[in-house]
Amino acid sequence: MFRNQYDTDVTTWSPAGRLFQVEYAMEAVKQGSAAIGLRSKTHVVLACVNKANSELSSHQKKIFKVADHIGVAIAGLTADGRVLSRYMRSECINYNYTYESPFPVGRLVVQLADKAQVCTQRSWKRPYGVGLLVAGLDESGAHLYYNCPSGNYFEYQAFAIGSRSQAAKTYLERRFENFTGSSREDLIKDALIATRESLQGEKLRSSVCTIAVVGVGEPFHILDQETVQQLIDAFEIVKEEEVPPAEPQPATEQDAATDQDAATDQSAGADQGAAETQGGSPMDI
Repeated sequence: MFRNQYDTDVTTWSPAGRLFQVEYAMEAVKQGSAAIGLRSKTHVVLACVNKANSELSSHQKKIFKVADHIGVAIAGLTADGRVLSRYMRSECINYNYTYESPFPVGRLVVQLADKAQVCTQRSWKRPYGVGLLVAGLDESGAHLYYNCPSGNYFEYQAFAIGSRSQAAKTYLERRFENFTGSSREDLIKDALIATRESLQGEKLRSSVCTIAVVGVGEPFHILDQETVQQLIDAFEIVKEEEVPPAEPQPATEQDAATDQDAATDQSAGADQGAAETQGGSPMDI
């Protein structure tokens, strides 16, 4: 039984109980540029890597504002991300108009997951090929959710998705216990360092990353490039210039004399060993 017999339709199960079209959509998320999210008790920070398709083009927007208290960062197909962010924005407007209060983050995430799940059980639809990190603040505190193309959703303290996100996850796991009590500046610093880890050797600049913040008394907004560059310089994210190697010091007359004496002793020892070998018996090994 080959995989291509069961991956032509999203509603066809394989004998192993898998939906390959859904797994392909999840693979599309892994191919997208990295997106990172961190939260504390009062703030949530989103960061993403700006990736251009060519040197002649600009990068696509990866962070979207949904409401004053909610924003999303995406990894995967940007077109699908725009559609879902527009859906979330519409739901927040309708809820606010009806109940005159902000949409709870958890309820919005559940509606988004239900919308993604429908695409896994309709033969005329395809799963959304995008993963979303939803950052929000409501009456119950700060929240960070990850919405998967399969319709699953998870709440995290910190998470990273997209291409080369494993290095960022490793850093976040080392710093996991400190995030709850972190300040806004510390969260941004950790987000920048995690972004640098996902670049894997490439120099971190404000032009290759985007930072967004939401928190208590601070509506969701994207930081401008000048502010991000100042934060990078302040946190010493940019690698220091390499120290030039020390020049070799010239040998002194005393060192030269010492080397000559050592060579004379080594020659004399070799002559004596040859004489003993010629007249002695072989050694037992």
